[in-house]
Amino acid sequence: MELIRSDININFVGMRFKAFVLSIVLIAGSLAVMVVRGGLNLGVDFAGGTLIQIKFEKATTPDEIRGALKDLGMDQSAIQQVGAAADHEFMIRTDISTEEMANLSGRVGEALNKAFGVGQATVRRAEMVGPKVGQDLRQKALFAIFYAMLFIAIYISGRFEMKWGTAAIMVVVMIVGAYLLEAVGMNVLVLIVGGILVTLGLCWVLKLPYALAAVLALIHDVLITVGVFVVLDKEFTLEILAALLTIAGYSLNDTIVVFDRIRENLRKERKQPFIDMINGSINQTLSRTILTGGTTLFALLFLFFFGGTVIHDFAFAMLIGIVTGTYSSVFIASPLLILYQDWATAKRRPARKAA
Repeated sequence: MELIRSDININFVGMRFKAFVLSIVLIAGSLAVMVVRGGLNLGVDFAGGTLIQIKFEKATTPDEIRGALKDLGMDQSAIQQVGAAADHEFMIRTDISTEEMANLSGRVGEALNKAFGVGQATVRRAEMVGPKVGQDLRQKALFAIFYAMLFIAIYISGRFEMKWGTAAIMVVVMIVGAYLLEAVGMNVLVLIVGGILVTLGLCWVLKLPYALAAVLALIHDVLITVGVFVVLDKEFTLEILAALLTIAGYSLNDTIVVFDRIRENLRKERKQPFIDMINGSINQTLSRTILTGGTTLFALLFLFFFGGTVIHDFAFAMLIGIVTGTYSSVFIASPLLILYQDWATAKRRPARKAA
C-alpha cells in the first residue's frame, strides 16, 4: 500500500539544522529539570520500599490519606492519584518495608477504613522491594540500555559498512572494560555514560558513520522519552525500562529502512549529490514510515486510554517513543550522515592540497 507517492520531494534535509536545534533544546531542558529535581522519580522497583494501591468508594485527597496514616508513621509518604478521577484510586509509596512493619498493607487498610468508614478503602495491590534489590535493578537497567546500544552499533556496522570484525572488537573491548571498571568500584552511572561516549568516539575514529548516526538517534529518543517523564514527574519503573528498550528496537527498525534505501541509491546514483540522494531516500520511504508509525500509534492510543492503570505509563512512554523514533529516523539519523560526509570531504581537501 502506497499512502504517499515515492516520487514526492519534500526538503527534509533542508530542515535538519532546525531539527537539531529543537532536539538539543528538548534534551538540554530535560537534563536541566532532572538536575534541579535531583534525578529521576524512581519507582519502588529501583528505589526500594513499599508500593500500595488503594481504591476508595468516594472522592478523597492525598492530604486526607496522609492524615489517616499519621499513626503508622507514613504521613510523609508520596501519594498520587492514578487512573481517572472517577476511579478514586491512589498509589502510596513509602520507604517502610514489610520487614520493618509486619503486614503493612493490612495495617494501612485498617487505618484508612477507620478514618473513612468500613468498606470505604480497598487495598488493590501491594509490592515490596528491598533497597539492595532496588540498587541491583538500577545497575542492571543501566547495563541493559548500554549493551543494547553496543550491539546495535555492531549490527549496523556489519550490515551497512561490512565491518563486522572492527565493530566486534570494539564491543568486546567495551564489555571487558565495563566489567573491569565495575569490579574496581567505579560508579555505574559514570561508567555507562563514559562507555557510551567512548562508543560514539570509536564509531567516529573507526569511520562507522551509519553506526554513529543510529546510536545517536537512539540516545536522542531515549533521552527525550525520559525527559518527558522527568518534566511530568512520573515514576520510572521496570515497565518504563521495558518501554525504552522497545522504543530502541522500533526506532532502529525505522532507521534501518531509510538506511537500506540510502545504500541502494548510493549504488544506483553515484553522480547525484549526496545531500539530494539522502533527501530522496527519505521521501521514497516516507509512505512506509507513516503507515508503520501511524498503525502503531493507533494501537497504543487504545492501550493508553482503555488499558487500565497498570499499563498506562508503559503505553504513555511508548507513545512518546514512537513519535520521537519516527522523527529521529527522518530528521536526525539520516541528516547525521550528511554532517559526517561533509566532515570527511573537508578533511580530504587539505590532504589533497598537501600532496
